[in-house]
Amino acid sequence: MIQAGDKLPDATLFEYVEDERAGCTIGPNSFDVRGQTAGKRVVIFGLPGAFTPTCSAKHVPGYVEHAEQLRAAGVDEIWCVSVNDAFVMGAWGRDLHASGKVRMMADGSAAFTRALGLEQDLSARGMGIRSQRYAMVVDDGVVKTLNVEAAGKFEVSDARSILATLS
Repeated sequence: MIQAGDKLPDATLFEYVEDERAGCTIGPNSFDVRGQTAGKRVVIFGLPGAFTPTCSAKHVPGYVEHAEQLRAAGVDEIWCVSVNDAFVMGAWGRDLHASGKVRMMADGSAAFTRALGLEQDLSARGMGIRSQRYAMVVDDGVVKTLNVEAAGKFEVSDARSILATLS
């Protein structure tokens, strides 16, 4: 499992872009993780799945609610990563009003999640390979803080816990 002090793995995540802009077409776009975190402080939080109860009711809404406080604490971007496709992540982001606050990053094949060593097998629950629930602070591609939840818990990966690590 990735640890504080480690560089993020070489991986690609996907984001559904709704407004065409330089270098991004409308629809799913691929983004190099190392390139996107270079020279930035990024909070990355991972969770088991879009539209799931805790993820939709608490995890993402907490980061949407505290986005400005995180930016005031020096965070350049906030990413939500889930083992879902970019279309699902885009729809979920619209549903939770995440636009401009949290980037909804898709890891459809779990390649990034596996490279982090943070996958879990939820096949018995009909969900397949998914991400554990975690949050990390990344400075210039290097993990500074990593909070991984115990199974079934939501205590250390929320926005307030990450804000506390930045104080």
